[in-house]
Amino acid sequence: AVLMCRGKAVRDFTGPDCRFVNFKKGEAVYVYYKLIGEATELWAGSVGSDFGYFPKDLLEINHNYTNEELELPTDVSFSYF
Repeated sequence: AVLMCRGKAVRDFTGPDCRFVNFKKGEAVYVYYKLIGEATELWAGSVGSDFGYFPKDLLEINHNYTNEELELPTDVSFSYF
């Protein structure tokens, strides 16, 4: 996986299931994938040793590592939103 960007959480987030990563406001979040398709509001990344999805709106980007957009088509429909 290519590390795309790093940001910090603008507020606490607890995901609805184990596919999501939880974080607290101010924590560093590393983004690896931006999902396209039905889940355009979700990115995938890591917080500490945990990896999962999270709503992109909860992240304030403070460093971009690559200009390449790595987009993954997704067939997963998320009922969370």
